[in-house]
Amino acid sequence: MAIRHRFSAFVSLALVLLFTMPVHTQDEPLATPTAVLITDFNFEFQGWNNCGPATLTNALTHFGYQNDQMRAANWLKPNREDKNVTPREMVDFVNSEVPELPVRALARSGGDLQLLRRIIAAGYPVIVEKGYEPPPGDLGWMGHYLLLIGYDDDRREFTTHDSYRGPQKIYSYDQINEYWQHFNHSYIVLFESVEEQQLLDLLGEDADPQQNILLTLEEQRLAVTEDPENPFLWFNIGSNYVALAPVYGRQAWEYAALAYDEARRYGLPFRMLWYQFGPLQAYNAIGRFQDTLTLANVNLNDGGGHFVEEIWYHVGKAREGMGQNRVAMENYRRALEVNRNFSAARDALETLQAGQATG
Repeated sequence: MAIRHRFSAFVSLALVLLFTMPVHTQDEPLATPTAVLITDFNFEFQGWNNCGPATLTNALTHFGYQNDQMRAANWLKPNREDKNVTPREMVDFVNSEVPELPVRALARSGGDLQLLRRIIAAGYPVIVEKGYEPPPGDLGWMGHYLLLIGYDDDRREFTTHDSYRGPQKIYSYDQINEYWQHFNHSYIVLFESVEEQQLLDLLGEDADPQQNILLTLEEQRLAVTEDPENPFLWFNIGSNYVALAPVYGRQAWEYAALAYDEARRYGLPFRMLWYQFGPLQAYNAIGRFQDTLTLANVNLNDGGGHFVEEIWYHVGKAREGMGQNRVAMENYRRALEVNRNFSAARDALETLQAGQATG
């Protein structure tokens, strides 16, 4: 037990010290109205497993979008059983699949309530990804996208279009902040293309994607020193290191894996890997293939995880890393059965097939 305690202390210290950066001094916050409500939206309730496409569709109607949620769903998740779409996929849909409208989207992490209020006050619809425990209470924790269209400082409330509960639903600032933490305080902003620079100016240092990740990591590292047994903070630290790995390499992958180990030790919702796949990426990147398989198999047998293409993909990468290429190809095929548009699985499968043909 003492050994484990010392290991935990080492992990905490190492994560807090790695990539230490000076704390950025924020500009004086811009004054915002005490209450704002963005109008001119249509609303439709989500279909089965269709939170992401429905929420994105509801946001796009503000810009004159005429289609229902099935257009987005057919591109984002052609299999209705697919449990989730990622913020990156939603941004890609807006930026590449809606050419008839001059609308764009961007995704960032590490947001706060003040930033949400500034974005809304500037007239931009903003989608947050957050934890959710819908009624009745026995459904358990899930991930959920929520479209924020207004706020009221006096009441400390956001007005939202909730694709599960209905239009004009109210959430307190505290509710949003608590459950938003479960997804690294990530957000998607939709805007007219001619206003891109205006939005980037509003975002300030977070306009640059790499700087945004670094700032988010800084915030999470500081937060975990105050709340060291919070699994979501550790998970977010891991996710930020994963995002930094293309620049910082193996060291970032190793510290991501250690952060995820801490998150798992303190306990995560069993559906966590339906939505966020950083642990599988990090374990594979440093050769912990059996840990990937152990963690993934729990989700593949939990009653819904087998409909998450990313889990099959990362299992395939683990099998490939173990030299089990035939099994890996079958895993990639399973990923494509869930989502035929999942290009990472298609590319991995084609690479192995090409190697077989020439081998």
